[in-house]
Amino acid sequence: MLEHLNQLESTGLAELQSVSDADALEQWRIAYLGTKGKLKAAMPMMKDVSKEDKPAVGKRLNEVKNALESTFKDKKASLEAAAVEGPAIDVTEPGLDCGGGRRHVISRTIDEIIEVFARMGFTVAYGPEVEDEWHNFNALNIPEDHPAREPIDNFYMEQRHLMLRSQTSTVQIRTMEKTKPPLKIIAIGRVYRPDTHDATHYSMFHQVEGLYVDHDVTMVDLKTSLFQFAQAYFGPGAEVRIRPSFFPFTEPSAEVDMKMKVKGQWQWIELGGCGMVDPNVFEAVGYDPEEWTGFAFGLGIERIAMRKYGISDIRWLFENDARFLRQF
Repeated sequence: MLEHLNQLESTGLAELQSVSDADALEQWRIAYLGTKGKLKAAMPMMKDVSKEDKPAVGKRLNEVKNALESTFKDKKASLEAAAVEGPAIDVTEPGLDCGGGRRHVISRTIDEIIEVFARMGFTVAYGPEVEDEWHNFNALNIPEDHPAREPIDNFYMEQRHLMLRSQTSTVQIRTMEKTKPPLKIIAIGRVYRPDTHDATHYSMFHQVEGLYVDHDVTMVDLKTSLFQFAQAYFGPGAEVRIRPSFFPFTEPSAEVDMKMKVKGQWQWIELGGCGMVDPNVFEAVGYDPEEWTGFAFGLGIERIAMRKYGISDIRWLFENDARFLRQF
């Protein structure tokens, strides 16, 4: 029995010494320390040991058990430490070229739009993305029963009067509330609508809203501003046309189309809406509609970027695929 225990110890420790990974260590544990392992199998042999030898054999059995378990724990700790440290790093080896970073195509488009309108005298205004119904609807002459206020078309908070803004026109209202006319601003930012995601729709997108308030502002001023933007941004061949439409916050109202190159051919593309600011909007912010007139327009920034850079699916702009973003 003592010879068997000595052999078990020496063989077990030798095999444990050669273990080099966690899988092999687990196999060793099962073979020697498991419920059906060699150490457990040696214990029933004690019944065949004579009464005089039992104390010595029992002591040796405990020594072998402690030696195997202690060495197993040390080996396990050593392998775990090596796994955390990982392979050695050769600091003299040249690094991999990760390439230069660049701004997202939407951020670049926003910067370009701001730069164009700045040359026309527009300053940039910002406002909160979480809005109240007053700034998002009431002050913009959108009545309580208007379909645009339905929950199916907006992201309302638990407090019914708060929501994620559905348009950057809210910034125009906030600016007019605290600024006396004349003023000439563009508002740029994210807006939210629960649209089903497809190639041309997304539940979060960006808008640029323009507002110009002064004496004797007319539709001619509006079309001239949009025409100058189109030619400055899309090139000398770009044109603007406006088609009659309806919006609660402008009167008269129109849709904005811009003629731009799509796959090498000039096409008319709808980019947003525009019109003369409705007198009710002026009254809501304390402006005298008998003294002041103004125009407003709203353009979709994703639409502008997609047309300028030939992007056919709006979802690509938000997937953060570096292979796609490196193209711009």
